[in-house]
Formats: sequence, structure tokens, C-alpha cells
Amino acid sequence: MAKAKNILFIMFDQLRWDYLSCYGHPHLKTPHIDAIAAKGVRFDRAYIQSPLCGPSRMSTYTGRYVHSHGASWNKVPLKVGEITMGDHLRDAGMGCWLVGKTHMEADAEGMRRLGLEPDSVIGARVAECGFDIWERDDGMRPEGPDGFYDPGGALKYNDYLRNKGYEGENPWHDYANSGIDDAGNVLSGWFLNNSDQAANIREEDSETPYLTRRGIEFIEAQGDKPWCCHLSYIKPHWPYIVPEPYASMYSPQDFLSPVRSEAERETDHPVYKGFQNAPVGRAFSRDDVRDKVLRAYMGLIKQCDDQMGVLFDWLKKTGRMDDTMIVITSDHGDFLGDHWLGEKTFFHDASVKVPLIVYDPSPEADATRGTVCDALIESIDLLPTFVEVAGQDAGKLDHILEGRSLLPHLYGTAVPERGFVIAEYDFSASPLAGKLDLHPDQARMFMVADKAWKLIHFESGHRPILFDLANDPGEITDLGGSTEHADVRAKLYDLLFEWARRPAARTTMSNDSFIAKRAGSPRHGVMIGIPEQSDAAPEAVAKYVGRKAVDKRS
Repeated sequence: MAKAKNILFIMFDQLRWDYLSCYGHPHLKTPHIDAIAAKGVRFDRAYIQSPLCGPSRMSTYTGRYVHSHGASWNKVPLKVGEITMGDHLRDAGMGCWLVGKTHMEADAEGMRRLGLEPDSVIGARVAECGFDIWERDDGMRPEGPDGFYDPGGALKYNDYLRNKGYEGENPWHDYANSGIDDAGNVLSGWFLNNSDQAANIREEDSETPYLTRRGIEFIEAQGDKPWCCHLSYIKPHWPYIVPEPYASMYSPQDFLSPVRSEAERETDHPVYKGFQNAPVGRAFSRDDVRDKVLRAYMGLIKQCDDQMGVLFDWLKKTGRMDDTMIVITSDHGDFLGDHWLGEKTFFHDASVKVPLIVYDPSPEADATRGTVCDALIESIDLLPTFVEVAGQDAGKLDHILEGRSLLPHLYGTAVPERGFVIAEYDFSASPLAGKLDLHPDQARMFMVADKAWKLIHFESGHRPILFDLANDPGEITDLGGSTEHADVRAKLYDLLFEWARRPAARTTMSNDSFIAKRAGSPRHGVMIGIPEQSDAAPEAVAKYVGRKAVDKRS
């Protein structure tokens, strides 16, 4: 059993791995996150399971691939019956609470069918991805002609803002995520041209400091009970806008140049070209737009790091740093114009590779403090890690949990390395699927990558994309049609097929229970292939021999 009593699971939204100074950003300094890396392990090859908020998070919260849990896009419900982080940890005696975002959609139809009332304890947990809720805030209260995107979004935060004097029906938009001009006009953060404006809000009232305080309030209330707190930040996800002093901190000399080439722009691949031609791809291909967004994006990350300083100082003062595992990661990255793309819905490292830093106060982790791990890691590895911190054997749950515990990496013990990583993306609800006239079954992509190569497979029947990661780490040159690399593609397809053959749906019986069934003679009376009683163990046939009955043949 690990010595960490509690788990502080911090997830940022849309944070690129290379926009932290401990991962090498030359101008964006993040000393507080770096300090946790110096006390723990920094994982340099951590990959998500889908480049979109909802499915990525559902994989993290279930420890299962998207292909297994089925919540393949935002607002696709996580089906009733999926066992989640909260279920596993409560079974191990550890509370599991949410402060912030999950992007989870409840399976209302499944709950109705099973008679689960949303206001019951069990129903509420099923409807909230297994978490008990301190405060859920998905950070989204946009409104259009069809109403709110998320009717429950930012409700408590809006109440907080009104109590602080920010009047209006939606201060989340009008103040926290918009600027203002000299005439008092709201400059909406939804428009990328306003990203270089300062958000019209006091910094301490903006979303990131607010969630930090809520996280501290949760931890203060726990006493001596073991807990996992999923402190799930909304930023640096769009709307890209930040209050002062962060709005003025960064300028073009601080920006990384976009990673892209004209050859990429001229790709003959219909799916890749379609993503480039989406509105967000075209917008981020403009340097004027990209420069404005980067001012805000880098400022938001700097604010996040400063709030980590507030949080970690409090943990030290209260002694919680000594009994709490701290995990820092993201649900996906952000292209920011790299490869002529915006957002995150493709498979370059800018999107699918994420920061992952783990600090474990246990003495067993002393040998790896301040080290960097080069092993291939997946986000589904976090849940088995947490199960073991809570004192259970994750290996006994390997029929459910598809990831691997990170504790061997933290403790410096020998562990077989994963040979490849998988990510999936279902774009069947996107306009691109309609433009390409794809059936939903065809509008899916899969990524399989090892340390040397990355293959992207398209169910649409289009040719694959292949990157040579060793010689082309920027993933600029597509070798998917190269005859010289046919053997490489075949090898990676073999790995993808190996992954697809796993028994992911068999979750109701453990592997150990199947192995136990192999041993010994039948003990429940079923006799198959036994010619005579002497061919079976006496105790196995005891109910069948030496018995008397009345002759009923006549």
C-alpha cells in the first residue's frame, strides 16, 4: 500500500505539453508546476485516448479506451453500467469528489430504464460520472438561437459574480470572458479578434482563482477522511481571454513559431484537408489571429501556474503536501495554428500528447524525484494508479481497467514498457463528415504510435497517414503513401489489430475467476466425458453413487 493518503488530481483543459517551462518553453515560465516536477516524475510521452474534451475525459475517468466506454464525442452519454473512478475509489474506502469540469453527459434513457432517480445518491453519482459533487463547473455558458449549450453551465459561478457586483443575466460571458471598450460595449471573447483584450473582471474573480479557492475549501472540509479531489480547471480552454496583469504579459517575441509547411497545406488527403479548411483551421492559419490568441493563451497558462503557487503553498502550510499525491495533466492540447489547424481534433502531438507530472510523497518514490520518464503512457493509466494508492490491487481489475498503474515508474521498479499507444476520434457529427458524405461508421479515425512511428487510420477508406517520429519529430512529412514505408505501415496495422482484438466488453468476471475455473475436478455435479465413476474423484461423484430409488419402469 502506498503511503499517500489522498489524491489531488489536477486537470487543465486544452493545455499543450510544450507550453510549460519544465517541458522546454523558452519564454513562458511556470515555476510552481516546475517545482512539482522537481519533486516528482515528469512523463515525456503521455498520450490521451481522444483529442476532444468529452471522450478523453471519459477514458480518464473509466480507465478504458473510447472504443470500450462508447462516449465517443462531446455530449454522447456515458452509458449506465460503466464503472468510474468514483466507483473504484469508494469501493477502496476513498471518497472521490469533483471541483470543476467533467464534460460528462448522463445516460438519461439508461437511468430511466433502470429506475435510477437523478436526485438519489446512486442516481446522482451515475449522472455525474461517479463523482460526488462539491461544485461542477464545465466553464461553458454560451447561448444561441436554440438556447444554452449547457443549461447547467457556470450557474454557481454566475451567482458568485453577481454577489460580487457583476450584474446581468450572464456575467460569465459579459465579464469573465469578454473585454470592454471605452463606450461600455462588451467585446465578446468568442471573437478571436478580441483575444488581446483584457477580460473585464478583477483577476481574483476570474475562473481560475475561483476554482482554486473552491478546491481549498473542499480539502479543508475533509478532516482525516481519505479523499481524491478532481480539481478540474476550465482554462486555458477558449474563450481565449484573460484579465490583467496577464493580458499584457506576452507579445510576439515570446511566441513559438507555428510548426507547419507548404507541403502540408497542399496535402492530397481529403480528411486532413477538410480539417484544415474548417473555420477554426482557416482562422488559426492567419498570423494576426494566432498572435492575438497566443497573448491570451500564454497569459491564461501563467495565471494557472500562479494559482498552483497559491494552492501548493496552502498544502505545505497545512501539512497536506506530506500525505497527498499530486497529479497534473491536461485532457488534450491545442494546435494553435500548427499544421494549419486549430482546436485539437487531429492526431499530431500538439493535440494528443499532454503534460503529465506526478508527485508521490511516499518514501518508495524518493529514488525517482526530479526524474523524467520516457516510457509510453496513456491517460487510462491514472485510474489504476489511484486504485493502488487507495490500497487495492489494480491487477485484479484488469478485465475492466485497460491502463497500467504508474507506481512502478514512480518507485523505480522494473516494469515491462508498453509497446504502443492508441487514440481514437469519432467525427461523425461534424460538418466534415457530411461534406465527405460519410456514414457515421466511416467517420472515425484511429492513431497507433510507438516511439519511432505514428500511423493514422481512416475508416472512411482513405489512405493512412504516417509520420517518422525519430527523424521528423515535428510531424511535417506524411509518408502514408510512400511505397518505401509499406512494411512500417503493415507493422503498425498489426499493432492496431492486436489492440482491436482485446476482450474489452468482458467486464463482469475477473481474469482470476476464469483461471480459477481451470483448476481441479468438477465439484457441482456436471460430468462430461466420464465413462465410469472410477474415472472421477470420489467426492465429485458422491451425490451419484450408492443411491437407491423405487422402480417406476412399469
